[in-house]
Amino acid sequence: MKIKSILLSFFILTCIVSCGQKQNSTSKENDKNYKYDSYNGLVMAGYQGWFNTPDDGANRGWYHYKGKKGFCPGSSSVDYWADVSEYEKTYKTEFVFPDGSPAYTFSSYDESTVDTHFRWMKEYGLDGVFMQRFVNEIKNPSGKNHFNKVLISAMKAAQKYQRAICVMYDLSGMRSGDEKVLLDDFDELVKAYDIKDQKKNPSYLHHNGKPLVVIWGVGFNDNRAYGLSDIEIMVDKLKESGFSIMLGVPTYWRTLTSDTMEDPKLHELIRKSDIIMPWFVGRYNEASYSPFAKLISEDIAWCKENKVDYLPLAFPGFSWKNLKGDNTSQIPRNRGSFLWKQMSESIKAGAKSLYIAMFDEIDEGTAIFKCATQVPVGISGSTFVPIEEGLQSDHYLWLVGEAGKMLRKERDLTTSLPQRK
Repeated sequence: MKIKSILLSFFILTCIVSCGQKQNSTSKENDKNYKYDSYNGLVMAGYQGWFNTPDDGANRGWYHYKGKKGFCPGSSSVDYWADVSEYEKTYKTEFVFPDGSPAYTFSSYDESTVDTHFRWMKEYGLDGVFMQRFVNEIKNPSGKNHFNKVLISAMKAAQKYQRAICVMYDLSGMRSGDEKVLLDDFDELVKAYDIKDQKKNPSYLHHNGKPLVVIWGVGFNDNRAYGLSDIEIMVDKLKESGFSIMLGVPTYWRTLTSDTMEDPKLHELIRKSDIIMPWFVGRYNEASYSPFAKLISEDIAWCKENKVDYLPLAFPGFSWKNLKGDNTSQIPRNRGSFLWKQMSESIKAGAKSLYIAMFDEIDEGTAIFKCATQVPVGISGSTFVPIEEGLQSDHYLWLVGEAGKMLRKERDLTTSLPQRK
């Protein structure tokens, strides 16, 4: 009887260990066989990766930092200042802090910068990012060299930290006839990074059984130099080549009003796609958000009926005074309550995934990465916005991680801003 009892105990213990191993294997934190088969259940952000400094080796100067008179007191295109305390490489600027010490910043061109960003993604629970690839940039050697270098660093870091990664083409500045530029470029990336091979590149995001690629800037009525027919050429070719498609569309895509072209062909294109993501940045603040919560619910219903997945966007706030002038409006972050309201309401409406705008966008003040709580001395043209008093520089990364838990039902769904312990 003792032998039978010992054997039974051993059998139960083995089952518990085995079950525990199976349960843990679903976590991408420690799973050597991880892969991203679907966007469902994920929270991802847009990643600009477009910042340069004169000494970073890219020969692009203070790219995306400089204002009309360079990057110096009185001239800047960024509103937020990065917290660079954890960066391996930083660059001295002409700005100083109130105590007289020099202010330093980062370059996206450095591999160590990208590695730091992906490490934060893992530490805070952000599932991954969409790497922005601007068609207007990759048409010239300088732009293509820069974004290739950033993408190389990101692909490496994504696998190191087991984060999801996906290519997003931004059509801003594209002209009719540039479709081949995008298609040829993506073909190069597919071969260079084994995008179709999940064994070689498990971090690349798939959806509906195929690797996903994003085309952003579809259906906007702001007099773009390309049309829906040009986009259809790219969508059809990419689908024929075995890819899932996500389209970045205007806010009012469903009703074909306001910021959207009055062309039913947009709905035809959307029905050809796998996911759509409407652009909400700047459309509302916390006080005016309620009608958009209703809009999202109606969008989701339309997408369910038409068998297209719907991806709501959330952003922490907005500020571009240095970029556009002191008289421009800002959207306050409200210590995170604005961002949390959007994320929680979207999940409440039935969202399966979230898109956060953006990871590193300090130009328009939508960055969720670590931003400075103490900023350099400002004058008109270079007045910087600090993270709110009493909050840590990582506050918005932490909030996004908490939203991911809520999406995966690891914490209760609540529209009340969580308090950090």
